[in-house]
Amino acid sequence: MNAHRLPALLLALLVAVVAIPTSADDAKPVRGEDLILVPAVSEDLCVSNTFQSGMVLQLDKPIYIWGWAEPGETVTVSFAGNRASATAGIDRYWKAQLPAQPANKSPQSMTISGKAKTISLDNILIGDVWVLGGQSNMEHPIRAVENGGLEIVSANYPEMRLLTVPWEDMTNPVPGFARKHQWVGFFGRHFRKGDWDVCTPQTVREFSAIGYAFARRVHKAADVPIGVIDVSRGGTSVDSWTPLKTLRAMDKPWIKKQLVLWDKKVADFDPQKDLAQRIERAKQRIARFEKEGRPLTPADRKLPSELGLGPIADANHPGGNYHGMLKTLAGLPIKGVVWHQGYNQGVADLHGPWMHREVLPVMIKSWRETFNDPQMPFCIISLCTDGEPQTLENYSEKMIDLGIEVREGHYQTFLDLYNAGDKNIGFVSSYDLRRAWYHPQVKIPAGERAARWALATQYGFSERDVPWRPPVVTSMQTEDGSITLTFDQPVGDQQRGEMVGFAIAGKDRKFYPAKAEHPETGRDGRDRPQYDKRIVKLTSLMVSEPVAYRYAWGRNPLANVQAEGNKDLPLPTHRSDNWPVYTVPLGVLPEDVALPINRGDLARLSAALREMDKQRKIAEAKAILDKYERE
Repeated sequence: MNAHRLPALLLALLVAVVAIPTSADDAKPVRGEDLILVPAVSEDLCVSNTFQSGMVLQLDKPIYIWGWAEPGETVTVSFAGNRASATAGIDRYWKAQLPAQPANKSPQSMTISGKAKTISLDNILIGDVWVLGGQSNMEHPIRAVENGGLEIVSANYPEMRLLTVPWEDMTNPVPGFARKHQWVGFFGRHFRKGDWDVCTPQTVREFSAIGYAFARRVHKAADVPIGVIDVSRGGTSVDSWTPLKTLRAMDKPWIKKQLVLWDKKVADFDPQKDLAQRIERAKQRIARFEKEGRPLTPADRKLPSELGLGPIADANHPGGNYHGMLKTLAGLPIKGVVWHQGYNQGVADLHGPWMHREVLPVMIKSWRETFNDPQMPFCIISLCTDGEPQTLENYSEKMIDLGIEVREGHYQTFLDLYNAGDKNIGFVSSYDLRRAWYHPQVKIPAGERAARWALATQYGFSERDVPWRPPVVTSMQTEDGSITLTFDQPVGDQQRGEMVGFAIAGKDRKFYPAKAEHPETGRDGRDRPQYDKRIVKLTSLMVSEPVAYRYAWGRNPLANVQAEGNKDLPLPTHRSDNWPVYTVPLGVLPEDVALPINRGDLARLSAALREMDKQRKIAEAKAILDKYERE
């Protein structure tokens, strides 16, 4: 079914959701409700809200413009000295194609003309359009990050344009997005969404911090206009950003299980019962406010009256965000995507990271198909930190967290695609931009790291000037009670201190922090030791015969290894084993334990890991005492 050919009833509902004020100044959002300023589709000739005054169109690719008109109506689009016509189908949808244009910083105008109406758009630039995807850490606004204030007051970039796509909850494609004041319950306020804005200190405040930092660097370095479209949504999972049809075609047990659960939720939903429950909750809230003497506005006293859509409209229904948000941009020529998501899979049951690992490469492929570009540049920003820092005191205990496996999956997805010849896949670590909160406010460096990838791979800059590729282990050898790793580039601690973050384990799967050293290769003229920094040798007094290693294996990991030089490229979270979390260490839980494991089983694992930390500290203390006694 064509994404734009929806039943007439649904189309009418999208048009008539709410009365449209004559201007934004007349808009008075009601708490808890969205206020639509411009609908997705209007009753007469209209153009998709993807296309507005102040937008950026993708350079060097054919320009596609689409919208709706009366069935059979001829629509003519004029832009940059070119004209193209299209005829609206029975579903009112039309689409016109104009020839590709080179970059152009001079504002231009476009007209869309039908039999009785002409739409004029102005201040249009030709440059590169980048899409931002993911969940709340991509959404996180520049006003709420460290040094955000400095970025805001200096955000005067007339050739940079910003667009945030509003949420829509649909598992079937919607024809387009509305321009609205959207209520966000997490913040308890409305946000203006759906409008192309010139980047200024006033317009940038609520925009994605990562997206802004990325766009600012690319814009100034490449010297072309940049459009940034934020299509992210907090609290969402990777399967909600993947076409439902694609998910149903995947022969993976955890995905099939997920779909069965959602299908049952939808089938069991009773809209009348749901409405009655919402009315009762509203009455109870009103009564509580009256009893407490709290003021109530007419909007506060309003009882629900419309049937809800139920689970089908849940933010995490498989395919929901893809069909309700990303699909509204389908066919739009763009430069590429920057993606930052994974938290939801890290707080799910044990299947979350596995499902994420299976779905992410499929999602990337589907997004490339959506934008008609099988080689579309796509950069993965790995999962950020959360929780208390991992230290040598709690090292082993902090190695149990599903978010770590999600982060590892980001890196492995990148490696799999890159090693298969995908030269347009990118990767950025963010775990070192640490804070003990799942929304760490250190966002600007993450966006700038993604910009380095873009500049080195898409804009012709030398990777020597803007390095982006993280260090990669090229070989592993186990011998003489140690593990030796060889890297594709020199690595080390930038403070010239001890390298931390590696852990090794024997066949008992008990991971302990490892001593990491570069082998000495000789002495220089001043008799100073020289080292081979492409090689790291791992040992531990707790592991006599190691068989596996892990690095940065903590949600807020103790890890400091980076590429040598002024590169700011952390060694990514990764491991050599594939042991499931419930089997590390061995013997705590039976290998055939029922999944997902319960809280009691999880507590037993945590207790075993705490005991490992205790025994290690005792052994280390004894080794120190023995050393002093020998001396």
